[in-house]
Amino acid sequence: MKKGAMKVVFGVAAAAFLAAPLASFAGGTIAGKVTYAGKAEQKEFSFSKFPNPKFCPKNPNKSLMDGDKRFLKTIEVAKDGGLKGAVVSVVDIEDQAFQDGFKGTDVTAEFCEFLPFSGVVVNNKNFRTENKDADPDDPKSTLGVLHNPHSFVVKGSSSATGFNIGLAKKGDKLEKPVTFRGGAEKLGFYRLQCDQHEFMQSFFLPVWNPYHAVVKDDGSFELPGVPAGKHKVVVWHPFVGKGKLNEFEVEVAEGGTANLRRDSSLTEGQWFTSDHCPFCLCRTMGDLPLHHIRCSGL
Repeated sequence: MKKGAMKVVFGVAAAAFLAAPLASFAGGTIAGKVTYAGKAEQKEFSFSKFPNPKFCPKNPNKSLMDGDKRFLKTIEVAKDGGLKGAVVSVVDIEDQAFQDGFKGTDVTAEFCEFLPFSGVVVNNKNFRTENKDADPDDPKSTLGVLHNPHSFVVKGSSSATGFNIGLAKKGDKLEKPVTFRGGAEKLGFYRLQCDQHEFMQSFFLPVWNPYHAVVKDDGSFELPGVPAGKHKVVVWHPFVGKGKLNEFEVEVAEGGTANLRRDSSLTEGQWFTSDHCPFCLCRTMGDLPLHHIRCSGL
């Protein structure tokens, strides 16, 4: 795990009843904030070692560069500790209608940057990438800056190529299905990298219901319309904890509220306090990610 610790504060509030087919269940909104108790981190590259060293620095996001240096911001932390780029998702609900209706995932290559940095994918649904780059100042790139989107299915320390296709001209697009095998959609994630410009990278968590969100820049999130009851929620960031899923149990109660606070820096056997039981002292019962908690009244 990285030196910093990822922390999540949940709040669960009752909301209106859901429409069919879950009309018989009260719905709620899971809201919270993902914070990171560590420093921002970035990988450093040199424009001069990659193609288009004069075009790529034209990116308007000047925080990504310093002279010849190009940064991949692996961990971005807001002033108050909010973790940018994390994804939160309910994982114990299979919604086939959502999966069937999912329109796919879209990524653009613009000024030598893949956008968005993080997002979600659905297994067997399409992943689209569009090249929006051309350099009128370079005779070789007036029609387009060559990008080579290369996708990987990542599971633990292993990864497998999804697609590897060059987009030579501005306006060129690719559309390929995301394919997870061997349970990787439950444990892994999807990574995109440009083989021409290594600093172009994006990351995506597989989901199978609509109850997910990429956190805002301050780390806050809301998951509306979650059916009442106990649910497993994962919080994921591709560069925190080596991309492992941090799992939590949250209860959406009809007509009530609940709060849960979990610190991913905890180790097995460590005691801590929990907001959902202010008069309890809790102890972890398993290694990270934390699945089992035991609490005793103080």
